[in-house]
Amino acid sequence: MVIISTDIHKCVTESVARCEHDRLFVLTDETTDKLCRPLIEGVECLQDAIYITIGATDACKTLDTLAYVWTKLGECGATRHSLLINLGGGMVTDLGGFAASTFKRGIKYINIPTTLLSMVDAAVGGKTGINFNGLKNEIGVFNAAQDVILDTELLRTLDSRNICSGYAEMLKHGLISNTENWAELIRFDISGKIDYARLGQMVGTSVAIKERIVEEDPFEKGIRKALNLGHTAGHALESLMLKHGTPVLHGYAVAWGLICELYLSCTKVGFPTDKMRQTVRFVREHYGEMEFTCEEYETLYEFMTHDKKNTAGTINFTLLGEIGDIRINQIATKEEIFDMFDFLREG
Repeated sequence: MVIISTDIHKCVTESVARCEHDRLFVLTDETTDKLCRPLIEGVECLQDAIYITIGATDACKTLDTLAYVWTKLGECGATRHSLLINLGGGMVTDLGGFAASTFKRGIKYINIPTTLLSMVDAAVGGKTGINFNGLKNEIGVFNAAQDVILDTELLRTLDSRNICSGYAEMLKHGLISNTENWAELIRFDISGKIDYARLGQMVGTSVAIKERIVEEDPFEKGIRKALNLGHTAGHALESLMLKHGTPVLHGYAVAWGLICELYLSCTKVGFPTDKMRQTVRFVREHYGEMEFTCEEYETLYEFMTHDKKNTAGTINFTLLGEIGDIRINQIATKEEIFDMFDFLREG
C-alpha cells in the first residue's frame, strides 16, 4: 500500500502495527542515517529497532553490500518473522528490498523513500535488486513492500541535483500519461525557489500513474514496459559513466535517455517534433550535457544488448507515437541507434 503521509510518526506506527514481527530492523545509508534518521527516531515502535547502515551512492549497490546486510541481520537475530524498514533513496530501497526478499527466503519490509527519485520510482512497484558485473540492476526479484510511506517533507533535505534526478522519472510519467501532466511538468520551476506543496501534489499524481500501470502488469510482461521509456539508452549511458569512474545520478542518465528515445520516437513512430523539442530543451536546460565520444558508441551498444527487456538478442525500446500513445517492444537498427547518440551529443 502506498501511503501519502502528512504525519510520518503516525504513519510509521500504523504501518509497523499492521506487520506482525518479532524483531524490527531499519536500513539506512551514511547520508540518510545523518539527515533522515532523526525524523523517525521519536517513533515509539522504533525504540528497540536495530539499525544497519551501509555506504551511500549507487557505487555501494553491490553483492558485497548485500552480503553485509544479510550478515548483520543474521548476527542480530533476525528470523523469517522479522521486519525490515528501508529508510533511504533508491539504492537503499532496491538493495534493502532484495535483502528482505531473500533473507530466510523472504521477510516483510516497508519502504520510506527519502529522495524524489525513490518516491516516484524505486520504492514503488516491487522491483528490487543490485548492480552486478558492471550492469545496472542485473540481479534482483519482483517483491512489493508491505507499505511505501511517502512524506514529501523529506524532500527538503535534498540538494538541487537530487531533486532533478527524481524529476526525470516524473517527466517520464508525464510523457506516458497525457499532455496536461507533461505540460505541467515542463513548466514547473525545479531550479529556482521550489514550491514544495505543489511538488508534493505532483508526486502524488506521478506515483498514481506508476501504480496504475504496475497493478495492470506486475511482472513486466506487457504495458509495464511503458515505465522503461528513456531507460534502454539511459541505463547504457549510466553504465558507461560508471565504467569511467565518474558515476552520474540515475535520473540524469534517464533524462539523457529520454532525449535519445524521443528522437527515435520521432523518426520511427511519428512522435510530434515540437513536443520532442520542448522536452529536449527542458532536459538540456536542467541536466546539461553528457560528455562522450563517437568512439564509445560500440561500448554503449554492447551495454544495451544486456538490457532485461531484450528478447533473443534484439534490443527493445519503449517509444511514443504521441504523449500517452505507448509503443512497447520497438526495435531499431544499429545505425538508427548510433544516429540517436549523435542527436544526444550534437542536437
